[in-house]
Amino acid sequence: MELDDYVLISALQHYAYCPRQCALIHVEQTFDENLYTLRGHRVHETVNIPEYELIEGVRVERALPLWSHQLGLTGIADVVEFYTDGTPYPVEYKSGPRKPREADELQLCAQAICLEEMTGRPVPIGAIFHHASRRRREVQFNDDLRSLVIETTQKVRSLVTTTQLPLPVADERCPDCSLIETCMPYAVTAFTRVSQSNGLFLVEGDA
Repeated sequence: MELDDYVLISALQHYAYCPRQCALIHVEQTFDENLYTLRGHRVHETVNIPEYELIEGVRVERALPLWSHQLGLTGIADVVEFYTDGTPYPVEYKSGPRKPREADELQLCAQAICLEEMTGRPVPIGAIFHHASRRRREVQFNDDLRSLVIETTQKVRSLVTTTQLPLPVADERCPDCSLIETCMPYAVTAFTRVSQSNGLFLVEGDA
């Protein structure tokens, strides 16, 4: 597989949250800031400098480059803790509150799969650190989550080869998205409904 065909681990998180958001960022190269993205940047400033340290016998690596040749994935882990037996424990930093979100768990599991290939050691568990509560939430990398990583990687790879943007979700996710003004989810959805009711099937991007 050519290096250009590798999928960014962050794109899996974007796709799981909203395929249109993923396309706008990774295909259209569009990215806008809002309060939530700025908070996220501030949280990641503490872990985005490549370095390592020993804490009570645990080696802590920050901003660790990751790859999986088998799946064609690449990215950077916020933090990976290596225990005395060499077992990696990935930790992903998020600015929001401590609550389950499949998109975040998918991203973390993809990091685990990369670490397994890189180190030759199983990675059964990791954690998401929620900055708002200063608490970790552990994530088990079960078979269903691992299968979802593979499936989503294939979907993202297919997405980046097309020029057609997915339709917006136009739901409760949209108000918090920094790309809402570019995406125009409610306007596009309304226009699509009117077009379909009139027998028109306009593909976005062909206008």
